[in-house]
Amino acid sequence: MVRVFIADDHAIVRQGLRKILAEESDLEVLGEASSAEGIFQFLRNATCDVLLLDVTMPGRSGLDIIKDLKGLAPVMHILVLSMHPETQFAVRVLEAGASGYLTKESASDELVKAIRKVARGGRYVSPSLAEWLASFPTTDFKKLPHERLSEREFQVLRMIAEGATVSEIAKSLSLSVKTISTYRTRVLDKTQMRSNAELARYAVEHHLIE
Repeated sequence: MVRVFIADDHAIVRQGLRKILAEESDLEVLGEASSAEGIFQFLRNATCDVLLLDVTMPGRSGLDIIKDLKGLAPVMHILVLSMHPETQFAVRVLEAGASGYLTKESASDELVKAIRKVARGGRYVSPSLAEWLASFPTTDFKKLPHERLSEREFQVLRMIAEGATVSEIAKSLSLSVKTISTYRTRVLDKTQMRSNAELARYAVEHHLIE
């Protein structure tokens, strides 16, 4: 029996996933959470084989969550299920420690197949993502401007695009305003943009925010 925990901030998504997995005799849903804190609270008392994780839940960056989870529960496998296109987030979440990546547009049978594969210790990417990755040299995945950003810079980019001020970002990430201003400057330099408005437009065009 593969024990699964679902983490997604949308109740209707969690309900849908439960319904899909309930039809499989070898998959058991242990519980669900709508936030990162809910995941960590569960792991303080129990564990699971596969965590289904939405990478863009409110609050902390999904990439930071993945890294912390791998440190807390190294034998747990993380399968990211996201609304964002594979080419925008998949490489980052795999590098952060996730075992697989699926978009929410994927068919239910592909989801079940992915869960079983990562539960066995494998890694899962869709055929379309595998083909996309194969089209690049192994050392040259990062082509678009946002793919040249560090994880923290990428996080700041997304928060700016969502309308957060430098002060709000600093408070959310427990960093100084000066540090966030430095990250913002780096983001503008690396993306060759001039304003928050340009960053927001870019993020929307490339599906980096909801």
